[in-house]
Amino acid sequence: MTTTQPPDTLRRILDYSSRADPYPLYAELRKTPVARQEDGSYVISTYREIADILHNPHLSSDTRNLSAPRAGAGEQPTPAFINLDPPEHDRLRRMAMRHFGPPHTPGLVTGMEPALTSIVGGLIDDFAGKGQIDLVDDFAYPFPVTVICRLLGVPREDEPRFHLWVNDIIDAIDYTPETDPKEKLDNGLQARNDLRRYIGGLVEQRHGRPTEDLLSRLANDDGPDGRMTDEEIIATANLLLIAGHETTVNLITNGMLTLLRHPQVLQRLRDEADLVVPLVEELLRYEPPVHIIPWRVAYSDITVADTVIPKDSRIMLMLASGSRDPNRFPDPDRFDPDRRDNQHLGFGSGIHLCFGGPLARRETQIALTALVRGLDRPRLVADPPPYRRSPVLRGPIHLHIEQNGS
Repeated sequence: MTTTQPPDTLRRILDYSSRADPYPLYAELRKTPVARQEDGSYVISTYREIADILHNPHLSSDTRNLSAPRAGAGEQPTPAFINLDPPEHDRLRRMAMRHFGPPHTPGLVTGMEPALTSIVGGLIDDFAGKGQIDLVDDFAYPFPVTVICRLLGVPREDEPRFHLWVNDIIDAIDYTPETDPKEKLDNGLQARNDLRRYIGGLVEQRHGRPTEDLLSRLANDDGPDGRMTDEEIIATANLLLIAGHETTVNLITNGMLTLLRHPQVLQRLRDEADLVVPLVEELLRYEPPVHIIPWRVAYSDITVADTVIPKDSRIMLMLASGSRDPNRFPDPDRFDPDRRDNQHLGFGSGIHLCFGGPLARRETQIALTALVRGLDRPRLVADPPPYRRSPVLRGPIHLHIEQNGS
């Protein structure tokens, strides 16, 4: 059975006018769990169907399988493993994970906690005497950039340059040809190339001179799968930097916005430090940093919810819609940090489960705990705040907060 859905619902979700609150449109979309679009692509919007297909080996994540590659694909000679399929994906992910988490580097994230706490404390100290702050520019953006620089081994004196490149790259992700000057895209491509060359230089310096940073570990490691090439290290570093950084910015910002909209929960977090762990999991369900996996490609005919998706079809997965599916989560539109069985789709699922998820979780837990204790009677200046243009990596571009009772 194939159901063709009128394109208006998806078009409205992707339109910027819906960015502040796409959730009613997701509910409309879920009426047709697997919907064929006019262009022959398919949109999947319900929890069970998304979870099933994320574990389906007949689905491709390789950008080179697209008949019309997405904007920017191909700018990077060696794809990051998130854009590859097994066995290459599995090999590169294993090699990266040897130095990023269990089982080979189990203490990486916990070992960074003193540094994370120190960075957060310094940023919050800078709020003193300010009646108004922009949580994005003043906190949620600089925090993960500083962390990733330290993790990769970027010299502290180069962080400002690094910061500018990241800013241009992130801006280009939101590029809209109809409304944005081409300069925005050109700046992003130039920044991406500059960043690749810069990281390549750091990798070259690490060969034969091992240190404790991630670039050095990747450049000098001879594990069971051999050693990454320099191009593979650069691609992995770019993935960790761009994908991991952007999701953390959105998660922290969406989290503080949600707490300010739920003052009783904010007060609970001030009083109950342990609440932050389930609270961040609920944030990942309720206001996730990634809303859409914009494409996959079917290797062969796939049957999902009685719908046959033909081979070579493009597939869009609506993660945020699945995490608000009432057939999976009772009262899904209620923010409830006490929710049990919270197996959300906030970091995806399957073999492409977010590589940097453990670090993003801990960064957000530390950040939100410190913010609710460090801000003096905070309140939103504007609700809803202005959002980034992207419907995929969804979050406020600014979040202005007044404090000190001003």
